Amino acid sequence: MSDLRPLGLFDSGVGGLSVWRAVVNRLPHEATVYVADSAYCPYGSRPVNEIKARSAAVTRFLLAHRCKLIVVACNTASAAALEWLRAEFRVPIVGMEPAVKPAAAQTQTGHVGVLATVGTLHGALFQNTTRHYADGVQVHGQVGEGLVEQVEAGHLDTPETEALLRQYLEPMLAAQVDQIALGCTHYPLLLPLIERIVQGRANVIDPAYAVARQVERVLARHNLLALAASNRLSHQFYTTGKTEPLRSLVTAFGGQNFAIQAANLPTA
Repeated sequence: MSDLRPLGLFDSGVGGLSVWRAVVNRLPHEATVYVADSAYCPYGSRPVNEIKARSAAVTRFLLAHRCKLIVVACNTASAAALEWLRAEFRVPIVGMEPAVKPAAAQTQTGHVGVLATVGTLHGALFQNTTRHYADGVQVHGQVGEGLVEQVEAGHLDTPETEALLRQYLEPMLAAQVDQIALGCTHYPLLLPLIERIVQGRANVIDPAYAVARQVERVLARHNLLALAASNRLSHQFYTTGKTEPLRSLVTAFGGQNFAIQAANLPTA
């Protein structure tokens, strides 16, 4: 039986669109509802309890829109709230994990880099994943301070953004890192600039595609897949902040006939 209810995705801002794009490309029959909590972006520097509160509020909003599965398309929210959300809500929830496992499996030098927010790098999820999968591998964690704000402002290829990225990436490359995992969903939106800086010296890992595969597996396991597109197939976008950054990226990703609305969420 085909389940035509939408998938729900959320992030602290527009970064989760990197995951939304991967999910839609892999599952073209699925409708989606995406929430950018941009009024509270970035999550990375906020206390864990505040991130939990925001994540719960957005999850309730998505469930009110009949979403059959929730994707926490935010590494910081996944680190702070993923297991708690799964305990609080009776709906399948897929989150982000630091891509330490594939990085450690593929390294030839024994050195891998993780570019992430402070909330992700200090979170138990990152520590546990590193301990479990990166034994014998040197993991170089780097906080990408300021990068989320650059993406939210639409500054995807500016001298200021490039300077920040060089500041964070060059020390990793000098340390013989040959795998760089992007540990924030905003960062893949900077991928062309990142690859221009790296110049083939390391493999850059975008975890969005692995998340899309996991969404497909979880939907199949729970018999929730949309087996054919509905005539009403739609992608709805909501934001607690300004609409233009979201609109620009959805348009760039090929979105058509979509509407962006204000998300009526409680304030923290």
